[in-house]
Formats: sequence, C-alpha cells, structure tokens
Amino acid sequence: MVAPRRLVSCLLTAAACLIPLSLPGGPAVAATRDTGDLSLAAGTSVGLHNTYNDTSAFPYLAQALDTGASLIELDTWVDPFTHEWKVSHTNPLGNSNNCVDASSAADLYRGGANKDLGSCLDDIRIWLAAHPGHPPIMIKLEMKAGFDATVGLGPTQLDSLVQTHLGTDVYRPADLMAGYPSLDAAARANAWPTRSALAGKVILEAIPGTFEMNNPFDHLWTDTEYAQHLAALQSSGHLGDAQVFPSVLGAASGDPRTRYSDASLRPWFVVFDGDAHAFVNGGIDTSWYDTNHYLLVMTDAQNVTPALSDTTPTAADATARVAQLAAAHASFVSCDWTGLPSVLAEQLTRG
Repeated sequence: MVAPRRLVSCLLTAAACLIPLSLPGGPAVAATRDTGDLSLAAGTSVGLHNTYNDTSAFPYLAQALDTGASLIELDTWVDPFTHEWKVSHTNPLGNSNNCVDASSAADLYRGGANKDLGSCLDDIRIWLAAHPGHPPIMIKLEMKAGFDATVGLGPTQLDSLVQTHLGTDVYRPADLMAGYPSLDAAARANAWPTRSALAGKVILEAIPGTFEMNNPFDHLWTDTEYAQHLAALQSSGHLGDAQVFPSVLGAASGDPRTRYSDASLRPWFVVFDGDAHAFVNGGIDTSWYDTNHYLLVMTDAQNVTPALSDTTPTAADATARVAQLAAAHASFVSCDWTGLPSVLAEQLTRG
C-alpha cells in the first residue's frame, strides 16, 4: 500500500510517480501515473530497441518486460528450410535471442533461450497474464528479409502464428475499423480504445527489414505486401483474421503515405515509424500525426539534439528527453536505456 504522504506527492508531482510492484520471478516494475482514461493515440509510452537481442542486459525476454517498457522489438526472418519464423539480428537461419519455451510464469526466468517467434510471443502472453492491468504493449516486428509467401511464410501464415500464440490478447485492425469504412477513417475519428480498456493487450506493427530494403531483387516490401493482404481480407469479409498493423517506415514531411503509388492502399496505414532526430530536428510537422490520431513511433531517442548516451544517460536527461518527444507527438519512444526502468515505465500525455 502506498503511504499517504507519498500518495499526495504522487498526485501533485508533474513527473511520473514510480511505485515498485512485486513481480513473480523478476525484479520490481515501476508503475507511473494513471493515463488510462486517454485513448491509445493520446498517450506516450517508452520502449526498448531490439529487446530480444540484448542478452547481457536481459538474459530472458521477461526481464525486459519487467522494466515496465511498453514497446519491445523482435527481428524475424522467414526460414524456407524449416518453415520457422526465426528471431535473430543477423542470422537468417538460426535463432539468437532471449526467448524461452515457457508454459508458466515461473518458466519465464529459466531454461534455454534462442527460440523461434512463436516462443517469443508465448513469453509475452504468459508475462501479461501474470501482470494483469499492465498498459498495452506495442510489439514491433522487423521483417528482416520480408515475407515469402511462395514457401508458405506470407502474411496469412504470420496472422495464424500470432493468433495461435497470443489469441485474444491482440488488438487487431478489425477492432479499430469496426463501423468505419477504413482504418484511416477510424483513426481520424479517434476510435482507439482507452489505454485502460487495452490493459493486458498487445498491438503489433510490422516494418520492412534492413535486408529486405537492400535486396535489389525484392520489389514487394513488408509494408505494401501486408497492406495488400488487409485489402484482400476486407474484400473477402475476413478482415478479422488480420493481426498486424503495417507501418510506414521513415520520417518524412507531409503525408508519407503518398509514396505508395496504389492510392487504395494508403488508408490501411495508421502507424508510422521513424528516427526521432529526423522528426524533431528535421523540421517535420509531427502535430499532423497527433491531430489525425495516428500512432507515431520515434526511434533512437538519444540522437535528438543535444545527443545523449546511447545506453547510459542520466535518469534526469532521459526523463527530459521522453517528455520532449511526448510534446513532439510521439506515441512510442524507442531507446536502448536498459538500466533505467523508471524511464521505460513512463506513461505520459501526448502533445
């Protein structure tokens, strides 16, 4: 129970109030002031870049979640030989990560790591079940080499994998679009649920991968392919099967969806992802995203001028940077500040 004096301090302070929460098998998570009455698009949360890959900071994926982070990133490769979705930063044919084969909360902190995407999603589902009321978590999927539907590893199979391992924990495109003609129309109407209504839920975004974007033979990137998939599902009356929001990658002025020559695909994009420095220091009007209630992920928070340490800024500097990016209309702030749970757990008002 929070002491009365501390409770008063929490209510009065302009900064996020940190109250340690006891977690089974892991360290305390920092809880912040309540923003649950805000819609998902009206708040700002903080997350970790390449969460799965930093095994020195987090031997287990659950430990990254224990920080209170509201965004985690998983890089996945399609393996045409084993038909698995591998999770690795650089190895397309092997798993290199901190995910385990957990079947209970206790399993999250033991056993061998280096498992596939399904196991990573299981870890997230089991962790959420053990921490009811946690703010919604964005799962950022970087599709390193894109999809390969020719070998049965396309958007349909990704949807099936996500549904199998996360089930009803997923907030889907169809959930946002209900009653609206498009995702764009739903977002602009601020049809996003409140953050409290999404407690214990995940929302997945998929971005094109670095290998995919540098492959001269790949002419159908993840963003376009998944948007086409959404359009096809909508036409067939099966939009509810879709589990992922495709994201427009890269900071740009104006409406970056104009890059898609097929204008019919543009309304399927309501999530945007790009470098924080480019957004904040590049003269881009980021209020456009907030006004239209689009989700905006700002990466590499440390690079905004003046630059901070990639990994170990002071808590005061990191807190100020998150507040700066929240004011600059970020929905999610991504960083590598693994040792600052008080910052990673922040929940702020956007704009």
